[in-house]
Amino acid sequence: MYAAAPELGTEACRSLYRKLAAGVTVVTTCGLDGEPLGLTASSVTTLSLRPPMMLVCLATGSGTLTAIRTRRAFAIHLLRAEQTALAAAFAGSSGTGKFAGVEFQWALGIPVLPGTLGWATCALADERRYGDHSVVVGSVISVSDGRGEPLIWHDRGFRELSARERRDAFAEN
Repeated sequence: MYAAAPELGTEACRSLYRKLAAGVTVVTTCGLDGEPLGLTASSVTTLSLRPPMMLVCLATGSGTLTAIRTRRAFAIHLLRAEQTALAAAFAGSSGTGKFAGVEFQWALGIPVLPGTLGWATCALADERRYGDHSVVVGSVISVSDGRGEPLIWHDRGFRELSARERRDAFAEN
């Protein structure tokens, strides 16, 4: 069994983690009082195609996570490159009040944000705690596929794919 080096600290890990590039998402659900809740997340990925499942990592103290546990449903929204303001609005520590001035609709009792790169509504399939976060697995119930380029989070900032990066990717194939 391997053990972490004694000098390995939180800041060293945080510095490494910042180098990961990830698509920016907003996770939404509904609180016990019926108010929509949400937060910005970058630790989101597909898990399975058959059956369709997605995975999101949320801080254990998150009010959005608490509401997901109770409601047993949530939505994951993939943000477009030009939606940095939306990402920033949902990035604060409080889960309430983030929908002020934000257009949303209801789908299966879950608030969804139209105009995103795409979204999926999910039923809570599993949740497991690891350290200071919980891994939340959702069974995909419905999807909406939009158009555009993804908003990326890298090294503590929002980024966009450049035309050169897209061209280089196609040249390799």
